[in-house]
Amino acid sequence: MLFTEDFLYHVWKFRLYDRDQLRTTTGETIEVINPGTRNTNAGADFQQARIKIGDTLWAGNVEIHVAASDWQKHNHQQDRAYDNVILHVVYRNDLPVETTEGNLLPTLELEHRIPAELYGRYHSLVYGEQKVIPCESAIHTIDDLTMRTWLTRVLVERLEKKSAFVIQTLNQNRGDWEETFYQHLASSFGFKINSLPFEMLAKSLPQIILSKHKNSMLQIEALIFGQAGFLEDELRDDYPNLLKKEYQFLRKKYGFEPLDKYLWKFLRLRPLNFPTIRLAQFAALISKSNHLFSKVLEISDVKLLRELFTDIPVNAYWETHYRFDVESNPSSKEMGLASIDSLLLNTLALFLFSYGRQRQQEQYVDRSLALLEQLPAEQNSIISNFDDLGVKTKTAFESQALLELKNNYCNYKKCLQCSVGNKILKLV
Repeated sequence: MLFTEDFLYHVWKFRLYDRDQLRTTTGETIEVINPGTRNTNAGADFQQARIKIGDTLWAGNVEIHVAASDWQKHNHQQDRAYDNVILHVVYRNDLPVETTEGNLLPTLELEHRIPAELYGRYHSLVYGEQKVIPCESAIHTIDDLTMRTWLTRVLVERLEKKSAFVIQTLNQNRGDWEETFYQHLASSFGFKINSLPFEMLAKSLPQIILSKHKNSMLQIEALIFGQAGFLEDELRDDYPNLLKKEYQFLRKKYGFEPLDKYLWKFLRLRPLNFPTIRLAQFAALISKSNHLFSKVLEISDVKLLRELFTDIPVNAYWETHYRFDVESNPSSKEMGLASIDSLLLNTLALFLFSYGRQRQQEQYVDRSLALLEQLPAEQNSIISNFDDLGVKTKTAFESQALLELKNNYCNYKKCLQCSVGNKILKLV
């Protein structure tokens, strides 16, 4: 058989072996009262197990190996930390093993006790030639409760990992949530392609500086486009030259150094996603909203959260331009619903979760999850593949969880750590 110790851990934990007339390799009867708790740190594989061997009830640890001889390969016979092992569970007993004191260790051999169907399912999951995910032929059979419970856990794992970066930035900003939110919101305005230069822009242009000029839309635009590096060239149109004049004054006042314009990407982007348009939208938002994160904390309705980003008209110049000095057909440049929902998903929901966990106020964590429930699912190839497999996705709650499931479980075939995989393996 082809498997790792993880498979035996799974078999032992869920008692998926033939339990009829269990005996040690020396013939003593075995009754597994409690298999113990899986230990992922140093030491025996399962702790606090309760096993009756013969007439004696033992409490202690259980060590698991594919072959009994692995005990010696791992030098457990020289490690006193393994002297409290009460049972050695192996697939094949190829060698009697002893503790450091020379005592023979009771051993349970599972070679002929693992159902062939269970192994077949495991082998198909972990070693099969699937196109999308390991359980693609069976995931549609999983009941809604199991799927929902697991996706909730996986989604929280995703938010916890992302939250760690938020808290790291918060610490760099000395606990200033407004500044941290401003920086992450700016990064989200880059929509992946220009995320990094947007983040660099926000860090080079503190929100407190912008708040000093909140009554002058022109100065806010000048600061944002100037710091982004778009006002360094010779310009023809009146509007960018007016911005340039304002920025030259403000640059000297604050001692700013602009970013290099080459950092911004235009290639293969739809014109509405050009960084110049996103910068214009960002400037309009900053001009309209002060202490935006405080407002987010106060609002629970998704419609009202969307309104924070709607009716934010950019400068009229952009109605006929996508770049400076390059005229185009007239079109609206206000943010669309899809872009707004992306900000709500990637920034607002994340910050509600991070704030709730950091402040130990679970109501904000709950609001974060509720917000994701109210947002539509993202549309991408991963979600489409799950849809084809019978896993229908309607909300961002579900799509975010499925992205985490695919990227951090399915791609690495962690089926034994996945509730879906466990459910499939139990159906024997």
